[in-house]
Amino acid sequence: MRTVRGWFRDTTGGLPRSFWYLWTGTLINRLGSFVLVFLAIYLTKERGFSASQAGLVIGLWGVGGAVGTTIGGTLTDRWGRRPTLLTAHLGAAVMMLALGLARPLWAVALGALLLGLFAEAARPAFGAMMVDVVPEKDRLRAFSLNYWAINLGFACAAVLAGVAAEAGYLLLFLVDAATTVVTALIIFTRVGETRSPVTGPVVAKGPAVPAGALRTILTDRVFLGFVALNLFSALVFLQHISMLPIAMGDSGLSPATYGSVIALNGVLIVVGQLFVPRLIKGRSRSHVLALAAVVTGFGFGLTAFADAVWFYGLTVLIWTVGEMLNSPSNATLIAELSPAALRGRYQGVFSLSWQLAGATAPILGGLVREHAGNSTLWLGCAAIGVVTAVAHLISGPARERRAVQLRPLATPVRPVTVVRPPAPEVAEAAATAPAEPVRS
Repeated sequence: MRTVRGWFRDTTGGLPRSFWYLWTGTLINRLGSFVLVFLAIYLTKERGFSASQAGLVIGLWGVGGAVGTTIGGTLTDRWGRRPTLLTAHLGAAVMMLALGLARPLWAVALGALLLGLFAEAARPAFGAMMVDVVPEKDRLRAFSLNYWAINLGFACAAVLAGVAAEAGYLLLFLVDAATTVVTALIIFTRVGETRSPVTGPVVAKGPAVPAGALRTILTDRVFLGFVALNLFSALVFLQHISMLPIAMGDSGLSPATYGSVIALNGVLIVVGQLFVPRLIKGRSRSHVLALAAVVTGFGFGLTAFADAVWFYGLTVLIWTVGEMLNSPSNATLIAELSPAALRGRYQGVFSLSWQLAGATAPILGGLVREHAGNSTLWLGCAAIGVVTAVAHLISGPARERRAVQLRPLATPVRPVTVVRPPAPEVAEAAATAPAEPVRS
């Protein structure tokens, strides 16, 4: 018992209170994340769209997300983390309802585009806020805990959404919108602004952002190489949202069955993710990321041969192991590769790789499946995983050298409390100061 208590204390103890409010918001938001999980089934089974049309709609979600992360990254640095998160969450809730009520294909497509824009605009702000409030030495377990919350919510949502779909698909959109609003309220009432003033040219009425920020990112070949590798990994991973439910439907399996199978992903992460940081601590991140790419590709590749519930479940369990290895290493590495003054923009560009994958994965998956066959699609995912693994091994040393170079340049981040005008923002204690302890 003492060992279990010590492990729990080592895993969760000493993290800032602001982190736990963010963690709670993540959990609540993910508990209601019904729509994206079942969108492909909703579009093909309930609305009668073809696989290509469904892929187009989901792809437009990704296009909107690509725009949203770009805008969100800029607003995170210029406007602030907190107002960006609030605006994005409230906008996403409104568009969630609009998408659920849309009927013509053009209206559904437009709703998906705008929903992706608002929903993903929050990602850079959330990532930057997490980096702001958690000291570097605690980030691996903090990101792992947040990722744990994401998947605890996802596991429950996948099962509940399958049941809710039987009662009516509109219920999925209503619950998703409601939990998004609750998350916004938590951030509004419990989390203050964490952006810290930075040294540089002064911009009227706000902290400065170094001139030439975009040029800095576009010339950062080490960072952009890492973003490109994440794009290829995301192209494989996001097939579980777009093409996997369609493949299971072709095997005669119901939406509720898909929900139960995909919930295995969240269950395994909930059970095992808290142990991953200790498992990979001290190991080469490039080796961990390479192994994750191979395991993920192998799991999706096996889907080519799946024809029963247990087989689909096995494939999900395999690629989930790859996901568990990939996520914490990715999160900590992005934090170390991001200059302190440009965290929002760097988080936005990295999130952009997910949105580009979200836009292209369903379209490419649908085209490959329709014209080359189901087996070609999944075996192609396995091949991408192997190529990505080799690239991680080759590029890893350069990333670690860059992380070492940036580490002494990171400026201490001091959260600030936002008060209503006309009073100015007042600095709180530094994020590295002792805080009460209260996943992505």
